Amino acid sequence: MMSQNDLLASFNKLKLYCEDQGYSGWDPYDGLNSKLFQVIPFLPNSKFARLAWIQFFKRSAINFRKVASVEKGMNPKGIALFLAGYCNLAKTIGFEKDVLLSKIEMLSGILIQLSTKGFSGNCWGYNFDWESRAFFQPKFTPTIVASTFAANALLDAYEVLNQVRLKDAAISTGEFILNDLNKTYDTDGDFVYSYSPYDHTSVFNASLLGARLLSRLYKYSGNKNLLEEAEKAIAYCCKHQNVDGSWFYSTLPFHQWIDNFHTGFNLECINDFYLFSKNERFVTNFEKGLKYYLNTFFDKVGRSKYYNNSLYPIDIHAPSQLIVTLSKAGLFHQHKELIDRVVNWTIKNMQSDKGYFYYQRRKYYTNKIPYMRWSQAWIFYGLSHYLLNNQAK
Repeated sequence: MMSQNDLLASFNKLKLYCEDQGYSGWDPYDGLNSKLFQVIPFLPNSKFARLAWIQFFKRSAINFRKVASVEKGMNPKGIALFLAGYCNLAKTIGFEKDVLLSKIEMLSGILIQLSTKGFSGNCWGYNFDWESRAFFQPKFTPTIVASTFAANALLDAYEVLNQVRLKDAAISTGEFILNDLNKTYDTDGDFVYSYSPYDHTSVFNASLLGARLLSRLYKYSGNKNLLEEAEKAIAYCCKHQNVDGSWFYSTLPFHQWIDNFHTGFNLECINDFYLFSKNERFVTNFEKGLKYYLNTFFDKVGRSKYYNNSLYPIDIHAPSQLIVTLSKAGLFHQHKELIDRVVNWTIKNMQSDKGYFYYQRRKYYTNKIPYMRWSQAWIFYGLSHYLLNNQAK
């Protein structure tokens, strides 16, 4: 097993790399930022061409972004993850507090500047056009996912810096969720939030992230309407939990897969609702889902399966979310043997000599492109939880 000093050295190499890059980089889904694509006749207006172009860049282990003139950029969700990670480090022994406070101040300011204007409250999107099978979203279209990660990070920063402006900025995101997102109702009056203001998809982890933020905002406002809304959204998703404890990605027929880190999102959100509300209604759903999650997605040597029925690709997102899920649920030490096994394998097999982590390991090759939001921000955030928990033995 890797020693604590080795793990800290690994994290510091990652931290130095991200700081040297100014938290700016490429993303698996940023292909449509290509200046080359934009000048090829007819392609920018074709849904098929946009989807194919994104998938080519996402799936290729060779980075063609310089050739296609895709510039590095700051992704709001990535900035939020770094911010939340630094807030964890501020509570961890062994890091220079003044330096960390300066980083938290800086990243908070950047995150607020990156917010998308024109909605009921602060909200955030991605720094690229995004075509999926379900919908097309122009650059910086606000999403429930990016917005909730940003608002939660600002609340983390508020709890460290005690600056009311950060709390107020996060609280306003609740208005975006309540007023600007679409809802799909079931016959009981429970509902799922849409991914953005412009679609009606029923993505479970996305809706649960919104419910989790509303329940956390209740902690600051005492507004019981926030808990009521959160409970209805969680109830909808729990009704769609499979008998074995798993969830499909969404209700859409082409979203019927079960994967690692989105399951972790679901569990984290359901548990956070309990922590903020003390409502035990969904505890059984959490326990059933956690058992499935731990028994399905991690093998004996520490590899993190992507899908419930397939090991590959081994994606850096998955080990990161494992640490977060168990840390937030207060189960870090109970499952530390598993966490250590996964973290040790991930560092040995997915970290470069330069400090950054690879995107994915596949059966016959490894995608080593150093994506900033998807890879570095997530493992930075995950390992910050590891370091925070490991000091509290």
